[in-house]
Amino acid sequence: MVILLTGGTGYIASHTAVACIERGHEVILFDNLSNSNSNVVNSLEQILHQKITFIQGDVLNTDFLREVLTKYHVDSVIHFAGLKSVKDGAELPIPYYDNNVAGTISLLKAMNSAHVKQLVFSSSATVYGYPEYLPYDEKHPTQPINVYGRTKLQVENILQDLSISDPDWKILSLRYFNPVGAHESGLIGERPNGIPNNLMPFVAKVANGELPVLNVYGNDYDTKDGTGERDYIHVMDLADGHVAALNYLAQSKAFQCINLGTGIPYSVYELVNAFEKACGKKIPMKISPRRLGDLPFYYADPSLAKQLLRWKAKRSLIDMCETTWKFQKTK
Repeated sequence: MVILLTGGTGYIASHTAVACIERGHEVILFDNLSNSNSNVVNSLEQILHQKITFIQGDVLNTDFLREVLTKYHVDSVIHFAGLKSVKDGAELPIPYYDNNVAGTISLLKAMNSAHVKQLVFSSSATVYGYPEYLPYDEKHPTQPINVYGRTKLQVENILQDLSISDPDWKILSLRYFNPVGAHESGLIGERPNGIPNNLMPFVAKVANGELPVLNVYGNDYDTKDGTGERDYIHVMDLADGHVAALNYLAQSKAFQCINLGTGIPYSVYELVNAFEKACGKKIPMKISPRRLGDLPFYYADPSLAKQLLRWKAKRSLIDMCETTWKFQKTK
């Protein structure tokens, strides 16, 4: 199968490229490099010992996308391209809606013209919003509380309408929880621009001496140790989930949303303790006030993925920390 990965040099997409190629698929990486680096392609070639096709382009360029889909005889698309900072989305909503929603519409137009109607969409658990119950399953009401989550939900609505209008479309929307970790080689991993917004890369930079201290936002939640608990999933487990999604689409035509998570919530302190074991260093911490919008608990019910995709997360929290640290040292 020939698979186009939009946002292909990004964090999750690059790891998914490894999983796809290792299972015999051909991968085309498509990215505008607005939040990634073409050096990722070299790293992938080192890992896989083969040339990787990379095309620089923007998903908003419908005509160019159609040319790429046709030229490379693409069978399926995994759509990762999207802006993802909650903070930036609140400050710059128009670029976020333009890139995430209009960019997806552009991609769908190109796919329709090229007669490519199999799609896996990179969505997010942020579509759920504040929990009415936990763990989140796919039937939980969707009420996102930020621009990023609303763009993801709008795209899901568009994809559902499309699948109803044309039964030839095969579409899966994968709702990620908290991807962390890196490839076991240490050659690819999460490389955010500037100061990280997410916990794991921030901890890694503190451990490496690039940042002085980890701010823990709130230690008085009604959780096991007072800090927020999240469902962290290793990025290679997530990558394997995309391969499983492609396999499932070969036998299904209905639009479906599926959680990808472990179902296990880890607290900030638990993650930091695991990282200290992985790197052999003490992580300096400072307790800061709670952040607006942060939730005490946030974790998945991943049973639908197990049932439909025959997929389950396998890697542990210590695996997540050790591979993150290896990538931090390598880069």
